Amino acid sequence: MSLRIRLYLNRMHRLDSNVCVAVNHTSQYRVIRDSFRLASKLGDGVFWYALMIGILLVKGSEGLLPVLHMLATGLSGTLLYKWLKGKTLRPRPFEVRQDIWLTGTPLDRFSFPSGHTLHAVIFSVIALYYYPQLSFVLVPFTIMVALSRVVLGLHYPSDVLAGALIGGAIAALSFLDI
Repeated sequence: MSLRIRLYLNRMHRLDSNVCVAVNHTSQYRVIRDSFRLASKLGDGVFWYALMIGILLVKGSEGLLPVLHMLATGLSGTLLYKWLKGKTLRPRPFEVRQDIWLTGTPLDRFSFPSGHTLHAVIFSVIALYYYPQLSFVLVPFTIMVALSRVVLGLHYPSDVLAGALIGGAIAALSFLDI
């Protein structure tokens, strides 16, 4: 790898790390910390399962296709992000920098990519394809889940960005058969 590329990557890593610290330090405020903890906890799956159950209750058999679509893409996302985490082995920011405050609970050991963000994007894109009227709830919630990962000291911004891009790609690819 050339010196120029290494310098660029070092600069990007420093920026990623410094932004992580700045965003994470907003968790010193209880209202911010508690709001993002709630978003993160709901993003563990509770919100998405409730959404799927809600779709089935409101739409009946008409909601079965959207829910199955969400489940299939969600499973694909889980398999891919677990594989990526096992290959990249990127430590979480709080393990690398002492100035990162861990204010959330990690679900697994590694940081890259953010599985919460990946799934939030997948589920939101799929749900919004079928029910665009849910955007007023799903878009802000997805943003909150993504931001929560950095605020709580669990991910770097690049982990969240990668999770969003991968989730968006999985969702987009899932529409090729429709």
